[in-house]
Amino acid sequence: AATKLASAEKLMYFCTDQLGLEQDFEQKQMPDGKLLVDGFLLCIDVSRGMNRNFDDQLKFVSNLYNQLAKTKKPIVVVLTKCDEGVERYIRDAHTFALSKKNLQVVETSARSNVNIDLAFSTLVQLIDKSRGKTKIIPYFEALKQQSQQIAAAKDKYEWLVSRIVKNHNETWSNVSRKMQSSPEYQDYVYLEGTQKAKKLFLQHVHRLKQEHIERRRKMYLAMLPQAFEALIPDLDEIDHLSCVKVEKLLETKPDFLKWFIVLEETPWDATSHIDNMENERIPFDLMETQPAEQLYEAHLEKLRNERKRAEMRRAFKENLETSPFITPGKPWEEARSFIMNEDFYMWLEESIYMDIYSKHQKQIIEKAKEEFQELLLEYSELFYELELDAKPSKEKMGVIQDVLGEEQRFKALQKLQAERDALILKHIHFVYHPTKETCPSCPVCVDSKIEHLISSRFIRPSERNQKNLLSDSNIDRINLVILGKDGLARELANEIRALCTNDDKYVIEGKMYELSLRPIEGNVRLPVNSFQTPTFQPHGCLCLYNSKESLSYVVESIEKSRESTIGRRDNHLVHLPLTLILVNKRGDTSGETLHSLIQQGQQIASKLQCVFLDPASAGIGYGRNINEKQISQVLKGLLDSKRNLNLVSSTSSIKDLADVDLRIVMCLMCGDPFNADDILLPILQSQ
Repeated sequence: AATKLASAEKLMYFCTDQLGLEQDFEQKQMPDGKLLVDGFLLCIDVSRGMNRNFDDQLKFVSNLYNQLAKTKKPIVVVLTKCDEGVERYIRDAHTFALSKKNLQVVETSARSNVNIDLAFSTLVQLIDKSRGKTKIIPYFEALKQQSQQIAAAKDKYEWLVSRIVKNHNETWSNVSRKMQSSPEYQDYVYLEGTQKAKKLFLQHVHRLKQEHIERRRKMYLAMLPQAFEALIPDLDEIDHLSCVKVEKLLETKPDFLKWFIVLEETPWDATSHIDNMENERIPFDLMETQPAEQLYEAHLEKLRNERKRAEMRRAFKENLETSPFITPGKPWEEARSFIMNEDFYMWLEESIYMDIYSKHQKQIIEKAKEEFQELLLEYSELFYELELDAKPSKEKMGVIQDVLGEEQRFKALQKLQAERDALILKHIHFVYHPTKETCPSCPVCVDSKIEHLISSRFIRPSERNQKNLLSDSNIDRINLVILGKDGLARELANEIRALCTNDDKYVIEGKMYELSLRPIEGNVRLPVNSFQTPTFQPHGCLCLYNSKESLSYVVESIEKSRESTIGRRDNHLVHLPLTLILVNKRGDTSGETLHSLIQQGQQIASKLQCVFLDPASAGIGYGRNINEKQISQVLKGLLDSKRNLNLVSSTSSIKDLADVDLRIVMCLMCGDPFNADDILLPILQSQ
């Protein structure tokens, strides 16, 4: 109860954590070894103590208070250990304070840090009356506020830790140094202390580590089925093996180390392997865990199911092949009840069976059509007395169907009557127009095979023959058709002739060629305007236009010319090289724009598959015809095309020679399986 203290060279304050370590902390001694006391905190322990009577303690406190009261110094009664306080003790302490001239009482808990500052600030206010009066808060209300404050501070601190700490390998010393200046860290440490802050940090790091390990585990488990597929895909090899024996079997596989890694230390998640991000192989000790065993069982079950499904597919196919109820063209809805059973539905979806059924139907329909085609060939006399246009009357079709109706091959297509009738009509068309296009066996028609054999085996002239062909004097001649309406053709022909020598010769790349021009401006179906004559075989055609009408004339003339040669042996006009040119006839007053004519010309050139020259690409000013440079370019292109045509035409004599004696082969063997080399080559060689 003394108000004057003297203790030289003593520290003014220290805490128990500093005992023995005083030199490590700030040293603050009593001034001159003397200290005046301005007030007192009278502490009363309200917890239930061992071998201690609270009434005796209260008597001692009462005596102590009497001594303190004599000093005339402010006194605040502090109830300690209220976190473990006994309600009666607290009530008796308040009664004691009331009996002593309304002493102020502060309920505290040092362990929970509740009202500690309040006790000192209350005493300071009593000492210094100029300070505002402090509101005393009961323990449980203060505890609630304290808990809320701690919770808020904890949330902010945890947010700070989660923002700074992203790696589970971080250390407390490094992280605490980074957080030292953050108010979130300072507030929480002030309320809860450094140890609790460190504990939360360690919990966060542990959580990061577990999340990292879990991600690695999921990655390994996701790879495990792939490893099983690669190393043990055979059900017969593993069907009756335990997990332990399967592990031994895996180690014997050549690609084992491609999928797994055997660690010296286990388990893998307690070793440094968890941080080895470059090595994605599966730790082999993972196989001993329950998830890995479950994945192995799933792999085993998958293989068994796949085998069973394959067996169901085979059984279903066999059922289709042996069932008398499955006929060509029968819909799935009608066939299902005859071929499906409960086992089929148990293992595969109906869509899979429908797909198998569809493929089977395609096979039996093709086979039925082939057999029906054979039937038509066997009854060839039915088709002898038809009209020349090969369009049988309804009566004749009825007769044909009556004759064939009793045949099983006819009945097989009962559900495909439209296709059966189409086969009959196609056969009739073939009888009267036998070509490789109408042949029922197309594309395995013997005509096609012969052409392929001839082109691949016999069209190989020697270099000497090629040289002779290229040096033929006929190569030095160029026959050119100029097609154009309203004087365009004649005008360009005159301009080209003006560039020739006196004897109609034209020089291309230093060589002299005889140039023969045939301008055409009328109906090409008339002999006078025909592209070719007995004395004129065209090598190319220049198509001129300067308006929509003249472009339409060019298109119609080309189409008419090609149509006139269809079906003829000398149908080279179909492949005649064409060049479409936009020019401008002198005196033309058409209002059409150059852009529109160019666009239309490009479209037509694409349709006719020919070269297109417009004023811009040819370097021609609008209002002029094609220049000498472009004429030379066009003639050179026609010359190259002519050479290629001569090479191809040289093979036609071989084909013509083979046609005569091979017609019997075509009739007898069309569509039948045979080795073309064995049968056709001797005939071709004999030619």
